[in-house]
Amino acid sequence: MTLQIYDSSRKGKRVFQPADPRRKTLYVCGPTTYNYAHIGNARPPVVFDVLRRVLRHHYGKDAVLYARNITDIDDKIITKAAEEKTTTETVSDRYEAAYLEDMAGLGVEPPDLAPHATQSIDDILTLISDLIDRGQAYAAEAHVLFNVATYGGYGALSGRNREDMLAGARVEVAPYKRDPGDFVLWKPSTPEQPGWDSPWGRGRPGWHIECSAMIRATLGKTIDIHGGGIDLLFPHHENEVAQSCCANDGAPLARYWMHNGFVDMNSEKMSKSLGNVALIRDLLKDWPGEVLRYVLLSAQYRQPLDWTDDALKQAKATLDRLYRALEANKDVEPSPEASVDEHLLAALDDDLNTPQALSVLGRLAAASNSPDGKGALLQSAALLGLLQNDPETWRVGTAAPVGDIDALIEQRATAKKNKDFATADAIRDQLLEQGIILEDGPDGTRRRLR
Repeated sequence: MTLQIYDSSRKGKRVFQPADPRRKTLYVCGPTTYNYAHIGNARPPVVFDVLRRVLRHHYGKDAVLYARNITDIDDKIITKAAEEKTTTETVSDRYEAAYLEDMAGLGVEPPDLAPHATQSIDDILTLISDLIDRGQAYAAEAHVLFNVATYGGYGALSGRNREDMLAGARVEVAPYKRDPGDFVLWKPSTPEQPGWDSPWGRGRPGWHIECSAMIRATLGKTIDIHGGGIDLLFPHHENEVAQSCCANDGAPLARYWMHNGFVDMNSEKMSKSLGNVALIRDLLKDWPGEVLRYVLLSAQYRQPLDWTDDALKQAKATLDRLYRALEANKDVEPSPEASVDEHLLAALDDDLNTPQALSVLGRLAAASNSPDGKGALLQSAALLGLLQNDPETWRVGTAAPVGDIDALIEQRATAKKNKDFATADAIRDQLLEQGIILEDGPDGTRRRLR
């Protein structure tokens, strides 16, 4: 089977061919650590966690090197620290720890490398100096800016012309800019702000230069795959391409670019200003992490994903059925020779078609009463990061407490006695969603697992 991925830079699917067969490199833009992550922030790490699993399946665990950065110096972090009357390090450390905890809750494996911007200042300064030496960056009023006019390929990644780029970006109008589209590589810091010494004065890096420097320092001048959300395509990734290509004598930053679509909330764009942002840590209080992960994989990664309560309930019901199949066959020892189902793998090899891959799991669960069948289910689900819990633990941990179930059954009995059939049916449906079937008989109501 051959892995194909949609390359944003070529606007089409391409067969994946790494530059070095022994070393496949993947870089994904990580969080800016100034607040808790919402469910939209979770889509890139979950999507590219699956991609990493697929790459490891094809090439071996040691043949894939995955880096996801931490932006731990940013104006938003500085503002947060000032509001809380604390340090930027305190703010960043707190939210980085929370982010990693949330990712673990979603079953996202840690990256091989996690470069931090504040630990990469020397690499950033070197990259900026290289651009100045090549005449493609300039110092002005304690700032250093990239000279967009010196790079003819600017706009090729996002497919935008100059007018669209200036209109669609938050372009700072500043007298020290040679061109309105020039972007900041280094900016001055006030005495109250964090900063580092540089040839251009005490200051701090711009956002875009950080990723370019961390990529070059950890993975090399040209990597195989660069991933991130579609919101980063312009200006962040466009600027990364420009400064990296210019500093690296024309070498491309990435051979393939992958971008995931947005997560909407009940068909509306998720936005803090609209107040419809769902934090991962809040969702994890009400739903198992695998349920959230399942929903994030339920749409093809390049397409928008609508986050709804119905989607969560459906994912929970589906996972309940899969876990019940495993529990029913708990005495079956999975075969160590079992392999990932070919249809599921073919779906993932087709630009991570996770909806198609998920649809295969039900068929595999139906055949999990044999060693080969159970092994195939577990191996295939693991490629998606699912069915990683003990079945009995899942059932006990995700169902209502026994006392609550008994109380609901009594309430239903009372409702039926009072001919309140709407309430009785609602309670029955509520328990059914938790995998509990109620069967009425002459001797009363008995319950069983679905």
